[in-house]
Amino acid sequence: MIYTNSKYKAKNMKRTKIVEALKSQAYQSAINVKGWVRTKRGSKGVAFIQLNDGSTIHDMQIVVDLEKLGEDSIKFVHTGACLSVDGKLIPSQGSGQSVEIQAESIEVLGAADPEKYPMQPKAHSMEFLRENAHFRPRTKTFSTVLRLRHGLAFAIHQFFHQKGFYYLHSPIITASDAEGAGEMFRVTTLDAKNPPLTETGEVDFSADFFGRQTNLTVSGQLEGEIGALAMGEVYTFGPTFRAENSNTARHLAEFWMIEPEMAFYELEDNMDLAQEFIQYLVRFALENYPDDLKFLDERLAKEESQKKAEERSEMGLVEKLRFVVENDFKRITYTEAIDILLSSNHHKKGKFQYEVKWGIDLQSEHERYLVEKHFKQPVILYNYPKNIKAFYMKQNENEEVGRETVRAMDVLFPGIGEIIGGSQREEILEKLEQRIKELNMPEESLWWYLDLRRFGSAPHSGFGLGFERLLMFVTGMSNIRDVIPFPRTPKSAEF
Repeated sequence: MIYTNSKYKAKNMKRTKIVEALKSQAYQSAINVKGWVRTKRGSKGVAFIQLNDGSTIHDMQIVVDLEKLGEDSIKFVHTGACLSVDGKLIPSQGSGQSVEIQAESIEVLGAADPEKYPMQPKAHSMEFLRENAHFRPRTKTFSTVLRLRHGLAFAIHQFFHQKGFYYLHSPIITASDAEGAGEMFRVTTLDAKNPPLTETGEVDFSADFFGRQTNLTVSGQLEGEIGALAMGEVYTFGPTFRAENSNTARHLAEFWMIEPEMAFYELEDNMDLAQEFIQYLVRFALENYPDDLKFLDERLAKEESQKKAEERSEMGLVEKLRFVVENDFKRITYTEAIDILLSSNHHKKGKFQYEVKWGIDLQSEHERYLVEKHFKQPVILYNYPKNIKAFYMKQNENEEVGRETVRAMDVLFPGIGEIIGGSQREEILEKLEQRIKELNMPEESLWWYLDLRRFGSAPHSGFGLGFERLLMFVTGMSNIRDVIPFPRTPKSAEF
């Protein structure tokens, strides 16, 4: 369906992206744009169409003279319809945009029945949008989030490339559990209804595709150490999987992790890199996506205004991002952090929901208190209790019995708590073997990991940053399901 001004001669024009058209000052020049209709309104023989192609948060306003193009030209122009528009680029007479397009020809590439299209121009709940995730990117909020997701993924690779790191592709299918958590998705080709059994009645995984029990990875770290102990500095960036039955706003079954591993890095070097890395990413977002962040800042402010006064964040989104970029990260030990929490009025008045004592795994409320109330700057905690951390972390020397610690570190941010977790790795074979025995872990599946300590071992460190956690912080989105295109959660694997 093509509707054209009778005096207009169709031209085979190359499409201009809306992001570029909005920057142009080539007034009266012919232009073609394509995109999806956000809204349509009419006034005294003129129709105004807001068109967006995903290249920018801003819409291109299409002005349609209904006397020239006819009433039928907008008959099938509804929210969600896809159009190709030829016209003239002219200075905008209205507010909100500097240029607009005077339409000469409108082609409906794909209609959208307003009686059936679910994404009408009104406020939709986040849950409704998750149920219609195939249309979420057409909304302002989610197209903005996806642009930032792309930009930060690019910035991650750029940061490490500039520092001489190598990108290592760690396996998705693995026989080891890096975290020792046991909450993994099994990978098998065996018949679920009639699997082969051993003489003791257990599933015989030797008959499986890989000849052994395998799972989806929970981390690329252990393989990253292989790369670091040969190439110096590497990083992995890929999907990881946790079979945790956690139906919360902070958990996904499938998420992306960035995990650098560096030979010859002590814990202090690791903390330096973590701060430089996160500040680089936040600065990149501020410098390259100001309009998107302005929109998200306003969205968050509206969301915060509906909360109780005591539950509101003290900082706006952009202010919080600048806070991270402009402030050094305070470094304190876990033990010092516990002492601060125990001495706080917050604790004395019973305002913490979870218990505070040495040896606990700090909760988000504890971490946020340290960042937002006590220090009022990002914080790096280090030297955590040995018993709450993973087997591979380097043990500190000469520790008090019952208070043994490892060279672990966490980076804590306002509004979110922990955003990075890492450690110096244990490079001494005997200590690593002893720790594996203490935890009753199967040495046979870690033979290659132990070999790294047998032959040419070296001090090395690394950390992990959950990509979706980073995106929650940068975008201000409160639910992790809203910063990934297709969330995978318990009982939910749609799309």
